[in-house]
Amino acid sequence: MAGNSRRQGAMRKPGTKKGAVVGSGGQRRKALQGKGPTPKAEDRPGHKAHRQANAIARRAAAKTSDKAGNELVAGRNPVVECLRAGIPATALYVALGIEADDRVADAVRMAADRGISVLEVSRPELDRLTAGAMHQGLGLQVPPFEYAHPDELLETAAGTGEAPLLVALDGVTDPRNLGAVIRSAAAFGANGVLLPQRRSAGMTAVAWRTSAGTAAKLPVAIATNLTRQLRAYAEQGLMIVGLDADGTMELDDLHLATGPLVVVVGSEGRGLTRLVRESCDATVSIPMAAGVESLNASVAAGVVLAEVARRRRLEGRV
Repeated sequence: MAGNSRRQGAMRKPGTKKGAVVGSGGQRRKALQGKGPTPKAEDRPGHKAHRQANAIARRAAAKTSDKAGNELVAGRNPVVECLRAGIPATALYVALGIEADDRVADAVRMAADRGISVLEVSRPELDRLTAGAMHQGLGLQVPPFEYAHPDELLETAAGTGEAPLLVALDGVTDPRNLGAVIRSAAAFGANGVLLPQRRSAGMTAVAWRTSAGTAAKLPVAIATNLTRQLRAYAEQGLMIVGLDADGTMELDDLHLATGPLVVVVGSEGRGLTRLVRESCDATVSIPMAAGVESLNASVAAGVVLAEVARRRRLEGRV
């Protein structure tokens, strides 16, 4: 019959597949490898849900920064150095489309290893977050700095077994000078830095950046009254030496360097205030060539601290 002229077997049974019905079980050499479960939409770069989640995280981080007074360290080297130093951080901002180098890769890797949020933002947004600083495509959000108590500086010194060496700043208002002094203090073996509560720079992002992360290793304390705190240190056996262009002795004659010592650095313009100068056991000047203007606060501090460290090394060899 015409209705039965179709070849037997041409019709497949319901539920059967065309071709082989027995799978390879992944045993064939060229078998395809599975890619695993599909990631969630918010975990897939380029997906709308991923962009939305990233935007929400950026807004949350910005609100946290505004409310808690967080700071942004800007620049590739400062960011990498801060991450290596273990500075507490809450977010790493990476500008979209930047040319990545080893520093960018290291920053992203270290942030991810420490569980710090890595957020991609546009260049204009990062310009805004860093207040126009030279960020080079990277910004690290750090929480407000935790200052030590002045007594903790001596406790830190006691743990070293060596004569205490502290640095006090009298009215240094430039955060770059503050950061540079902290870096020099750490480099030459000081046990801490003391700041007055008023008329002084604080540990802002600029100071963090200039210190190159050393502020995470060296305690920085705030004194309610600098003069009173210096006198308290003097009562505990420390000698107070202030830097002054018209000092009572030159740096070459600073024999006090090997004992318990506080080096006081004055402001960029006025130098030491009257009450602080009166609290000093001695004032020291740095010998300089004729006709050269005085050094700024951070450079002068570095010169004196280097001399103190040199004298202490020599004493240790005797």
